[in-house]
Amino acid sequence: MTGRLALILGGARSGKSRRAEALALEWGGEPVYLATAEPFDDEMRERVAQHRVDREGRGWTTVEEPLDLPAALAREAMSGRTVLVECLTTWIGNLMVHERPMDPEIARLLARLDEGVGADLVLVANEVGLGIVPENRMARAFRDHAGRLHQELAARAGRVELVVAGIPVVVKG
Repeated sequence: MTGRLALILGGARSGKSRRAEALALEWGGEPVYLATAEPFDDEMRERVAQHRVDREGRGWTTVEEPLDLPAALAREAMSGRTVLVECLTTWIGNLMVHERPMDPEIARLLARLDEGVGADLVLVANEVGLGIVPENRMARAFRDHAGRLHQELAARAGRVELVVAGIPVVVKG
């Protein structure tokens, strides 16, 4: 990792995206929003459209990449930029839906970070491991993949925050 790395975690509607955007803009550089959402239905298409509207006029360049996040970082995370990745748990879900092999995909992402990128990175993810053990195998696998990825990223990050009810709590950094 060459630039700064922050991991912003939180539950659904916790304010983590708003916090990540504020941090990315605070860090400076050309802001790039690397969106992982793959809208499968009308409701998700509306959410994606609203996210675009929310960023309009604030200088963001939006790049959409639902599956090949390591390649997108190789292309977009260059010096002079701050790249916000929204969101890693959505990316994991996309990989699972497309039946991609999880361990090699996660290893590729971590290798990309370890090889270094020139940009500062703000990574957003849902903290999904605080509730009950899911009742089905796919949900448990999702939770496990996310939890392992978050641990690896937190170890590499200079800053880790958990956003609770719109309030960022500094875990590291």
